[in-house]
Amino acid sequence: MEAPAILVIEDDTDILNLVAWHLETEDYRVIKSADGSQGLETAISELPDLIVLDLMLPGMDGLSVCRTLKQNLKTRDIPVIMLTAKGEEVDRIVGFELGADDYMVKPFSPRELMLRIRAVLNRSSSTEPAKGATLLHHREMTVDPENYRAFIDKQPLYLTLTEFHLLLELLNNKGRVRSRDQLLDRVWGYQFEGYHRTVDTHIRRLRQKIGPYADDIETVRGVGYRFRDE
Repeated sequence: MEAPAILVIEDDTDILNLVAWHLETEDYRVIKSADGSQGLETAISELPDLIVLDLMLPGMDGLSVCRTLKQNLKTRDIPVIMLTAKGEEVDRIVGFELGADDYMVKPFSPRELMLRIRAVLNRSSSTEPAKGATLLHHREMTVDPENYRAFIDKQPLYLTLTEFHLLLELLNNKGRVRSRDQLLDRVWGYQFEGYHRTVDTHIRRLRQKIGPYADDIETVRGVGYRFRDE
């Protein structure tokens, strides 16, 4: 089996080479780009398995690159990990709104980045249809685990892969509290100090997308979240 291809779009040569070296030591195939516009063209032509994307880039900024990738049928399902010096909450939220799968702030631990990459790739590879999976229902909401689709009143919900896994985890445990640590472990595949806010941000986005059922995702203060049992 061919090694997964990782496209790293980063204009800082030292960071670009550092990330590439760590990826190569773990037997990934690395494609490098130091420019946003060039990186976008490379993503479309090479169709890598995952993209590590800086935000502050020459040519085209990382948010614009991510937006364009997610609007293109060829590239919209490629997972993106944003790697940037910007740590403000607004940047993280915008990145997730555009469909980024994860977000790391410089300076970063290469070991943690490798763990995140493995987790995202494992999550993406687990999207093989689960043959015979039972449809999940909540009032007029239907979730189809076999085909990774969700509907409200027969209207499709446009969820990112992470949002879909999060909704699935909550529905499969309807009426039971899922702690942030449990959600990080089950949906993201890892737990790290300080990343509870990642869960909160995704919950906020998921609530917006499920509209009339937003209040059915209950916050259990100091613990986590629960999907209300009918």
